[in-house]
Amino acid sequence: MENMKLNNGYMIPEIGYGTWQSPDSEVTVNGVKAAIACGYRHIDTAAAYKNEESVGEGIKESGIARKDLFVTSKVWNTQRGYEKTIAAFEKTLSDLDLDYLDLYLIHWPASKKDYENWEEINLETWRAMTDLYKAGKIKAIGVSNFKPHHLEALMKTEVKPMVNQIEFHPGFMQEETVKYCRENGILVEAWSPLGTGRMLTNPDLQEIASHYGKSVAQICIRWCIQHDVLPLPKSVTPSRIEENSNVFDFEINAEDMQRIDALENFGGSGLDPDEVDF
Repeated sequence: MENMKLNNGYMIPEIGYGTWQSPDSEVTVNGVKAAIACGYRHIDTAAAYKNEESVGEGIKESGIARKDLFVTSKVWNTQRGYEKTIAAFEKTLSDLDLDYLDLYLIHWPASKKDYENWEEINLETWRAMTDLYKAGKIKAIGVSNFKPHHLEALMKTEVKPMVNQIEFHPGFMQEETVKYCRENGILVEAWSPLGTGRMLTNPDLQEIASHYGKSVAQICIRWCIQHDVLPLPKSVTPSRIEENSNVFDFEINAEDMQRIDALENFGGSGLDPDEVDF
């Protein structure tokens, strides 16, 4: 597994181990340990996942030095704003039992559906994250689920976002957002690169996977990487955790990449950052 470079020069491993929907229990502790044991060095969690303590325990029990790991978490919607974000970060750090985070993200943007001053709320949250970054408590900062119109105000601030973690998988490529991020030096990460499993039963992807002697999951992860998007596959099954990391011994040819790109939306979550009610 190689590293990708963020716009501040910090390096990030090119596949992350996702922990969304993983319970705060030994299941997640063991999942994190299994991921690290088979080569993952990038772990992604969030306060809203309610599993940070288990993720932290898995990191501790892995036996790998902290400096060799890249750990991401996110501030939840109810904690937006300057003071609340600072407090949320300190709780996340405590729950993970870490001294610093490699990456901290705004989980969802405030939007005009719920707030007249949505842009101001996002900027105040970002100001808190910028101060934490400048204090050395976070090595990189970014956002999640931000569309270009959510990003525009942040791009005018002292520290620009380094990452935008969005839903990205076959059938749902978010071309406008990805293009905006590329033009502004923001690395795109893919949450739910397997469509929470919905990709796995698609006949087109199954046919392509059989051609390469790979699983559909491996095809989806490799497809993300070839689009210069960092995938965050999630599993708590050790064999699948390992399988999801074994995507560097093949390359999807241009014809198959185009075929995957052309798939219609069949597995999207339906979550629109401007319309969500949480």
